[in-house]
Amino acid sequence: MSVPTFELAPYAAEPSTSRGRRFLEDPPTFRTEFQRDRDRVIHATAFRRLVYKTQVFVNYEGDLYRTRLTHSLEVAQIARTVARALRLNEDLVEAISLAHDLGHTPFGHAGQDALNDCMRDFGGFEHNLQSLRVVDELEERYAAFPGLNLTFETREGILKHCSLKHARELGDIGRRFLERRQPGLEAQLANIADEVAYNNHDVDDGLRSGLISLEQLETLPFFAEHLRWVQQKHPGIKPQRLGAETVRRMIGELVGGLIRASAAAIETAAPRDIDSVRALQEPLIGFTAPLRDAQRALKVFLRDHLYTHARVRQMTQQAQETVRWLFDTLSADYALMPAEHAERASAAAARGDASGAARVVADYVAGMTDRFALQTRDALRVRAQN
Repeated sequence: MSVPTFELAPYAAEPSTSRGRRFLEDPPTFRTEFQRDRDRVIHATAFRRLVYKTQVFVNYEGDLYRTRLTHSLEVAQIARTVARALRLNEDLVEAISLAHDLGHTPFGHAGQDALNDCMRDFGGFEHNLQSLRVVDELEERYAAFPGLNLTFETREGILKHCSLKHARELGDIGRRFLERRQPGLEAQLANIADEVAYNNHDVDDGLRSGLISLEQLETLPFFAEHLRWVQQKHPGIKPQRLGAETVRRMIGELVGGLIRASAAAIETAAPRDIDSVRALQEPLIGFTAPLRDAQRALKVFLRDHLYTHARVRQMTQQAQETVRWLFDTLSADYALMPAEHAERASAAAARGDASGAARVVADYVAGMTDRFALQTRDALRVRAQN
């Protein structure tokens, strides 16, 4: 039975002509291949853990701040809107959006930086590569294969960045980095939607926390323009609603601008199919210069006023200390990890594969939620004292 689909553009990813999966499977009956990918991501253990992984504010800071899970949902919502307007594959862009952070550590970028330092002598740690590792190897749900066995197109979108060294080790999925080519438009779109989502929801969370103010944000022309419009349209509006409404309008303009600029770029390039898109040296999904500059200014503002705020720095320092302590403690005694991880690490060490053993420890630590990392740290410290 065929699955009805929205009429796709010729340059969109078509599930019937997917480059396939690492392990051969029978085709799905009532879903497309990309719908199957999306569903597998949603059912993954790593996806459920995102609800307790930090975006900016650590889990114990409050229930109203974004988490990796809500961030992923916001990315998918933005990406699907643009995909429909451009006649791209919504199912694929949703699958990529929901999967793109599966490999993130606890405590957001602070945790990633700390784990990268711990793994410096063993190949480093990067969350995009770890997300691919999660879906290719670490998830254990299916009898016939490791990981989720996702399509090439979804895996291509998950791997947003990659060093040339790692690209050489990844085979087909890493080839575009060596050849300086582009991924499909759905992958390009998920990448941009990620940026739009985190820039704007971090403004919203920053305002809610009181760490940044509307007065500070008014120094940004893009924010000030929308703030004034809201104030004129809704005089006397309360500050919390004023901030939220301003962010909503910024997202609306960014999404509209992204659709218009991308449509123009696609029309100019006139790709015949997804392989024509991949053969290009520059992406087709993107903003015009003014909106690109507005996004960049917003990112710089958040770095200078939110991410480096004293309260956030304190959270960051504590998070990094926790990740480093966990890595060092578990590396010194593999038996402190669950049996499965302990056995894998011990086997690698017995082979003289120090990097392999360290990677097992990194996999375990990276899979932790914020609260589980803190609970594990405290439990191990109590155990050491007894």
